[in-house]
Order: sequence, then C-alpha cells, then structure tokens
Amino acid sequence: METTIKKPLTGLTLEQLRNVAAECGMPSFAAKQMSQWLYEKRVTSIDKMTNLSKSARQRLSTDYCIGVTPPKAAAESSDGTVKYLFDGKGGRDIEAVYIPDKDRATLCVSSQAGCRMGCKFCMTGRQGFHGNLTACDIINQIIAIPQSRSLTNVVFMGMGEPMDNLPAVLQAIEVLTSPWGLAWSPKRITVSTIGKINEMKTLLDTTKVHLAVSLHSPYPEQRASLMPVERAYHSRDVIALLRQYDFAHQRRLSFEYI
Repeated sequence: METTIKKPLTGLTLEQLRNVAAECGMPSFAAKQMSQWLYEKRVTSIDKMTNLSKSARQRLSTDYCIGVTPPKAAAESSDGTVKYLFDGKGGRDIEAVYIPDKDRATLCVSSQAGCRMGCKFCMTGRQGFHGNLTACDIINQIIAIPQSRSLTNVVFMGMGEPMDNLPAVLQAIEVLTSPWGLAWSPKRITVSTIGKINEMKTLLDTTKVHLAVSLHSPYPEQRASLMPVERAYHSRDVIALLRQYDFAHQRRLSFEYI
C-alpha cells in the first residue's frame, strides 16, 4: 500500500498559506490563523489549530503536516555550545550550532546538505553536495531546539553556501522577519557567502539582513588556492558590488578569515 507523503506547513509564507487555505476550501483569513499557530504558538499538530473548523482541520491533515521535527542528537561542550544534528538531504545529516555568549544566544544554521563550493579548509566542502534544504528545513532548525524562544541571533554560516540555495534562504528570512511569522528584526540575522555576485545582489536588494563575506585572503591567487570559487567570482568584483551599498548605518558588513 502506497503511503502519501504529507507536505509541511512550517516554512510557508503567508501568501503560500493563502493558497493552502484556498486548496482546502477555507476562507483567505485562515492563512493568518495558520501562521499564528505555526510561528507564534508553535503547535505540534494540525488538530490543535482550534479556531479552524473540525472539517477544515481534517481536510488540511489529509495532505499536510506541521513539519517540525526534533534534532536526532545533541552534543554540548563545556562552554555551553550545543551542536544539534538534523535529518538533511541525500543521506547526509545537517548541523545547527547553538552558541551562548553572555546576553546573546546565536544559532548557526545550515542551508544545504554538504556544499559544492569546494573550499579547501572546509570539512563540509570535502563531503560534496547532497541537496538543498527547504525553507521548512531551515526554519525547523530554529524552532525545534529547546532554546528556540531565547535566541537573539541567527547566522547562516552552517553547512552549505546560502547563495547557492537562495530561494529557500529568502523564504526562510521572510518567515523570520515578517509580522505574521517570527517577527524578528533583520538586524538579528547574518548571512554568510563566498560572494556569488548575482545572488548576493538579490539578497542585498530584497532584505535588510547583515552580510558576511568569506574572503580568507585579499590576494586573488592565494584565495583561489583556498577557494576555487575565486576563479568564477573574483574578490575584486565582489568588493566592487559591495561598494555600491550603504553599510554605514543599520546594516553591517563583515569579512571572514581563517
């Protein structure tokens, strides 16, 4: 007997939830109700969305699920840092890392299972690429950990290159920052990139999150020996693009070195 795989609601935008509502014969305003249950109240089952009619919940449950899954494992270090392991893609698990620091609590999230950028110093790069994470996979890392509600910051600096999975990353950022979602300020979010030019421009034009550029050497030949992507996305072109944006006020730009 064939088992139907249900689609997760977590990670969907308000517009996408409106489409789900229409598909299930619910009024448009049910999308806002679902978003509150998902992102504010964080229910674990559709049955708990009690301001939806029983028939609507039954119809919704036919094809959809909440989609939040707890980490498979956790490893805590002596300084309070916790590494969480989640199901990934293509048989490769992914990690999210909780980092407490005085009055800050940062979560480092993954955007891909593995990575195809091939940076020489990166263990993830050595694993190869196994698949893009969905917006649900990304948001799940944030809301499925015990410290979720005490987080002050999220950094897209885990496994994968965020600009290589930009649609899912942008959707996750929309869920994170929208009033109907987690309602975070974009100042609490930093996205790291090796500098894929077009995708980086899209991120800068459509969001207000902070940007961290993985540089590691200002010398093109030396950078290319560490990061093969230098041959496709020259650091001089990355810098030229960044000079077109104002980082003097709310938005922060940083460069990463190992």
